[in-house]
Amino acid sequence: MSSHILKWSHLHRLPRTTALIKGARPQHTAASPVYRDDVYQQPLVKTEIPGPKTKELSDRTSSMQNTGALAFFCDFERSKANYLVDADENIILDCFQQISSMPLGYNNQELLDLCKTPAFQSTVLNRPALGTFPGTDFPQLIQDTLLKVAPPGLNQAVTMACGSCANENAYKVVFMWYMKNQRGEELPLPDDEAFTSCMKNQIPGSPKLSILSFDGAFHGRTLGTLSTTHSKPIHKLDIPAFDWPIAPFPKLKYPLEEHESENSKEEARCLAVVEDLITEWSKRAPVAGIVVEPIQAEGGDNHASDDFFRKLREIALKHNVAFVVDEVQTGVAITGKWWAHEHWGLETPPDIVTFAKKMYIGGYYFNDNMRWNTGYRIYNTWMGDPSKLLFLEKTIDIINSRDLVSAAGTTGDYLIKSLKDLEKAQPGLLSSSRGRGMFTATNVRDPGARDKVVKHMLSQGVLVGACGSESIRFRPSLLFTPTHVDIAMDRLNQGLNSVKG
Repeated sequence: MSSHILKWSHLHRLPRTTALIKGARPQHTAASPVYRDDVYQQPLVKTEIPGPKTKELSDRTSSMQNTGALAFFCDFERSKANYLVDADENIILDCFQQISSMPLGYNNQELLDLCKTPAFQSTVLNRPALGTFPGTDFPQLIQDTLLKVAPPGLNQAVTMACGSCANENAYKVVFMWYMKNQRGEELPLPDDEAFTSCMKNQIPGSPKLSILSFDGAFHGRTLGTLSTTHSKPIHKLDIPAFDWPIAPFPKLKYPLEEHESENSKEEARCLAVVEDLITEWSKRAPVAGIVVEPIQAEGGDNHASDDFFRKLREIALKHNVAFVVDEVQTGVAITGKWWAHEHWGLETPPDIVTFAKKMYIGGYYFNDNMRWNTGYRIYNTWMGDPSKLLFLEKTIDIINSRDLVSAAGTTGDYLIKSLKDLEKAQPGLLSSSRGRGMFTATNVRDPGARDKVVKHMLSQGVLVGACGSESIRFRPSLLFTPTHVDIAMDRLNQGLNSVKG
């Protein structure tokens, strides 16, 4: 039993804390003191979760819409930073942060102050149709937000409302780029058959092209993105889909250092299949683009090596196929870099990088080669929401001023080490702890046990996410510290103890 954890737990009066973690705790700096943002210092559970108030609200809601995915109702006014308060006044350490979409947690004071400014209020009240009637501040706003954190090599950006529509429209850009290369110009001649045939969903105006995706991927729920989503059957059941190629994603064995040879062969196998599929589909529906997540999140937090992604990029270049990186969940510092694909060390940047969630707004970056010049080809009424860019502008300043990118790496190292130490303390129950920065996950013995552990953790005031068949994922805010890690590990240990035997 590690004495430094006992002392830390006693200091903060954490209930029923069990010592688990060995090794030195990362030092907190003046830039990120332990509880600078939290008004709550520990979880406090007053009722079962979901509690009576949530059940009452759920019953009311269910008369108007399906509530099958509803976990509990939230009191957002009382929530703060890393802590979410539910309708029954339970104070919950939120390690999931609205499905990885809250970079600074709840009710950040600087963002609240921003909401009081006339400029912000005007932007919210007078929401523009950005593609046609943007405000006078829009060019500078793009410069001060999206382009300020643009992935290296990508100097173009388009906004959308969410991750699904970001990916959906990125696929359209890929198809437009591919056909432009085939024709030698962006549009056919005015009398070309393509203009009439596309109105009937027929070739040549509606060409037979495809996007190559991977087993276990999740890219969204619109018709195009759902055709590249392969994480859970319930997402796709009864929905028509494009018949597009699907490649295997590497199934790595852990610990990585003990399975280097096997994992290398597995990645080589998957890359070979990618090349075979591109060749095979050239006669059927040519592959115009490859889409991939840096870490397959919804599919189970599945990782591949940096070398795998570098070689995948080389395959795309070799076959003149667009390379689309879906950073909807991995973007914005949580992996220890602003964009997860920056870890790969690519010689040639991706052609398109999509984003949403912690960026507050959906959209995608792209290079000059992917750009189109005809209006209304990529278009909708809102094209995003400029008020979200104002949030992003302030968030970028906060992240940079407090060095939260580096902090995510430091706290992430502590989180992963803590999970691995817990594996040793709970042999046979926990395995395959993995992550990049704070974007981490671990596997529980079986799906039934995983679900019980997640439920038990919530009953003790810690919210985590489930993904894949047996994984628990951590998606905390960038304000998460080793102190919060200790609380989460204590509750995880309790959950594991509850399923022993």
